[in-house]
Amino acid sequence: MTSSTTGPTRRGLFVTGAATALTLGGMSFADAAPSGGEETRTVRGTLPPGSPDYVYLPVEVPRRVREIAVSYTYERPPVPAGTQGNALDIGIFDERGTGLGGRGFRGWSGGARPEFFLRADAATPGYIPGPVRAGTWHIVLGPYTTAPGGLPYAVTVTLRYGAPGSTPAPVYPPERAMGRGRAWYRGDCHLHSVYSDGRRTPAEIAAAARAAGLDFINTSEHNTHAAHSAWEGLWGPHPDGELLILTGEEVTTRNGHVVAVGTDPGTFVDWRYRARDNRFGHYAREIRRAGGLVVPAHPHATCVGCNWKFGFGEADAVEVWNGPYTPDDEIALASWDSTLATGGGRGWTPAIGGSDAHREPQLVGLPQTVVLADDLTREAILDGIRAGRSYLAESSAVSLAFGVSGGRARHAGIGERLAVGAGTPVTVRLDVTGAPGCTVRFVTDQGTLHTAPLPASGAGTVEWRTTPRYAAYVRAEVRHPPAPDAPGLPGAPAALTNPVFLGGADGAP
Repeated sequence: MTSSTTGPTRRGLFVTGAATALTLGGMSFADAAPSGGEETRTVRGTLPPGSPDYVYLPVEVPRRVREIAVSYTYERPPVPAGTQGNALDIGIFDERGTGLGGRGFRGWSGGARPEFFLRADAATPGYIPGPVRAGTWHIVLGPYTTAPGGLPYAVTVTLRYGAPGSTPAPVYPPERAMGRGRAWYRGDCHLHSVYSDGRRTPAEIAAAARAAGLDFINTSEHNTHAAHSAWEGLWGPHPDGELLILTGEEVTTRNGHVVAVGTDPGTFVDWRYRARDNRFGHYAREIRRAGGLVVPAHPHATCVGCNWKFGFGEADAVEVWNGPYTPDDEIALASWDSTLATGGGRGWTPAIGGSDAHREPQLVGLPQTVVLADDLTREAILDGIRAGRSYLAESSAVSLAFGVSGGRARHAGIGERLAVGAGTPVTVRLDVTGAPGCTVRFVTDQGTLHTAPLPASGAGTVEWRTTPRYAAYVRAEVRHPPAPDAPGLPGAPAALTNPVFLGGADGAP
């Protein structure tokens, strides 16, 4: 049985606790609950320019429903150059409600797919399997951008009746993999699969990660934790070594994206707020309470809603290199570097990188974050990232050893402090392999103070001498030659490090 309703009416304003969202007139199946078969309803309407970020369509679901299936379409008329066209996201909340925090959250696919289903034993990737209980469900529409003439849409809901089935217990990745003790471990903290808007399956990502020489990855789907249980059997053992799989989410708000790295499996982080709502601090603390790290992603990206607007006070690290290096990344790197000179290196925010790979030919592990950790465990990797004991590299072919020594044979490595007097001579040393044709740059709070080309082999050692009075910190960059089509910009990095801070002994800077 199929019916159609046109022109849903505005039923009222639904306050989520952070922003006002529109609730539409709903669709009801409550008058008919046959013992078998299915029923379909369709609603149509038009969202005007300036609609709220999220629009909720209530669906009255009766008893004895086995499966709910949803599809949607919307018009995409041509628009003049420089004008945003229509783009509409979609997800669903169950009878537990749409309140912030996501107690009723059952899935999100954004604009990645035109239809989805969920039932007790299975769901479309991005959605959470579980029983379809009676009550008021809500389909959530997200008008990402709206053309001047509005956004005409149609949403179709099909309920299939029958025995509900059972929901299997999720199997999550272990928090420990076979490692090498205290060592440098390579990882990619920003990846997407078919569980959001990626095209690779988890198995394909795991294979690509091993091929890239990675030891760990972080699953970071847009606005859903549905992939946390999708990695069974992919962590090891394996001829190329075990793979530590961290679970997280890319929290995709209208004022920027933040990657939650290494949260407890099954953790959902809400995204339905803007900077003006003053809610981000609450959810940043939720990420940390779930054991994860708060990492603003591609903070200077130019796509709609991608530029980071929440500030960095809650950040545990910041993504300064996102996929193939672009001018956006150069701005992110420079902005991050400008924060290192304040506070004497106390309370500083480390840098990481992530591929943000979605599909071929985007490379998993370009770049990778190389972390000094006590072992290949969730806790140790996150501790290493949080402490800044890491560098970024374009591939596993590039390896660095970077440190500073001086003053009674003291030594400090990446993310550490060499606590010597302000006038103490110190030696900065970088050992590089795998970077042919590149140039080494030593960067301080004054800027780049030393450069040196590497041998043609791409392997070499560069040393430089300074004092804490002259350089509050030093970090290393290994750069390719400048691109001919980007005049005035330095070449893309083959690698770059977090800083070593200098001074701090006997009241020195």
